[in-house]
Amino acid sequence: MRKLLRNLLRSRWFQQSAGLLAAGFLWLVWRTNRFSYDPEDVYDIVEPQMPVVLAFWHGQHFMTPFIRRAHHRGKVLISRHRDGEFNALAAERLGIETIRGSGDHGSAFNRKGGVGAFKEMVRALEEGYNVALTADVPKRSRIAGLGIIMLARESGRTIMPFAMATSRFIRLNNWDRTTINLPFGRGALVGGEPISVPSDADAQMMEMLRARLEATLNDATRRAYAKVGRPQFEADPEYQTGHA
Repeated sequence: MRKLLRNLLRSRWFQQSAGLLAAGFLWLVWRTNRFSYDPEDVYDIVEPQMPVVLAFWHGQHFMTPFIRRAHHRGKVLISRHRDGEFNALAAERLGIETIRGSGDHGSAFNRKGGVGAFKEMVRALEEGYNVALTADVPKRSRIAGLGIIMLARESGRTIMPFAMATSRFIRLNNWDRTTINLPFGRGALVGGEPISVPSDADAQMMEMLRARLEATLNDATRRAYAKVGRPQFEADPEYQTGHA
């Protein structure tokens, strides 16, 4: 029975159906939440610097396709894991192109398609696409990795950290505290301080900028939840469950 269920979840038709349903649900969430922006002129700040590297936390990703305006070109990095297939199909239904691979620069970097994905992200930025990816790597939630710093150094493009939150959500008790946003509430898009990485950045500077990105994303996430009236869910890192 377990094998049958696993095969069902991995089947192409099931993943396509789930991706289509997820995209429709997320569109409903976007259309029925009243979103505010912090700063209010966030697009005026970002657009002159495009293409940019958009950074966000794992588990806080479901609303990120809607950061893109109609005239923006964007691609998002999604893992090759079978769970990533579902996310990729949903993103593509919402008009976001995908790059498949790993942002982790650890021992499994080659096996997870990281080298090819890194080159593809650099190439996409050169072609004028904004590239979005999580700053943290699997199983190390809310700890920024060096991969995104390396991407900014190699491409010469600015990192734009941001967070999106809704007042109504369900939070899962998993490693990245995945937040499933719900419709009919309030939403917030909060932009953090842009981060530029010099092309000659050494290991010490790279680590300093990595720590700055981590702090900036944590601050943006706290501000986003405060703006929708749910500050307690980011004030306490052990708070694992949200309520609709």
